[in-house]
Amino acid sequence: MRRIYLSPLDADGLIELDEVANGCLVNLVSPTEQEMAEVAERLSVDLADLKAPLDVEERSRVSEEEGYVLIVVDIPVPDTSDNAEDYTTIPLGIVLTDEAIVTTCLEDTPLISDFLSGRVRDFHTYKKTRFVLQLLHRIAGCYLDNLRAIDTQSVLIERRLHRSMRNKELIDMLGLEKSLVYFTTSLRSNQRVLDKLLRLRSIKKYPDDEDLLEDTIEENRQAMEMAEIYSGVLGSTMDAFASVISNNQNTVMKMLALITIIMSIPTMIFSAYGMNVIGEGMPFADSVWGFAIVISIAFVISALTTIVFYIKKWF
Repeated sequence: MRRIYLSPLDADGLIELDEVANGCLVNLVSPTEQEMAEVAERLSVDLADLKAPLDVEERSRVSEEEGYVLIVVDIPVPDTSDNAEDYTTIPLGIVLTDEAIVTTCLEDTPLISDFLSGRVRDFHTYKKTRFVLQLLHRIAGCYLDNLRAIDTQSVLIERRLHRSMRNKELIDMLGLEKSLVYFTTSLRSNQRVLDKLLRLRSIKKYPDDEDLLEDTIEENRQAMEMAEIYSGVLGSTMDAFASVISNNQNTVMKMLALITIIMSIPTMIFSAYGMNVIGEGMPFADSVWGFAIVISIAFVISALTTIVFYIKKWF
């Protein structure tokens, strides 16, 4: 999908265009070959650079080409491969030319949608450097928001793990830990991109832009530290609760074994009295209270056994 937007000089908001114009923003979301070819030819951009962000394995980088600058960064997105609430990262490409800005991504991300819907203040398509820095700043903030969400999810799963005997909770924790690994790797790559942008002279930066870039670098570092801390805590928690689940299972097995022992006592007594032998040889066989006496003896022995187990704190 290809959509083109332009900020009017004499009005607020955005207008959508059919063709590329000077100072516009070209948003490519999972574009077709024809759409990419048309944009590449119109803006004199290498087609391979437009295709690069569509590869999920593409690394974050900044490259200066003839007439434009290519920026590729990783952005966080929900992992839709299963029903778990995990996260992954995908590349987002930004091509900065003298005439326009081009963004390329596999998915329609809210990071771009917020700009197009007017939720970002002081956004104009003709302020190309400011847009790039605003977008990078929001990406760093998005990582922080998702890290807080992961922390909240881990706390909820941890509460369920206290009494759990299933592997589901551990699998959920493993999914969160995998998300943190993706985040840590992507944040480190993005940090290298931000450091290079700080030194890059081909992109003109005003004093306000320098401050925004420094804030973005600081937020990215904060997100990187949070991801590393959460990953360490989550790994330790998984190791601890793996033992907790095993201990919970052992406790249940011990309880079932004790109940089996207690119930086996009356079973043995009743089995003996159920044998097909002469009644004269069986105790209490001739008494009218024989049945009640046998039941009482079985109950008393089971009760005494239960008391012994309780005193030994086996229950």
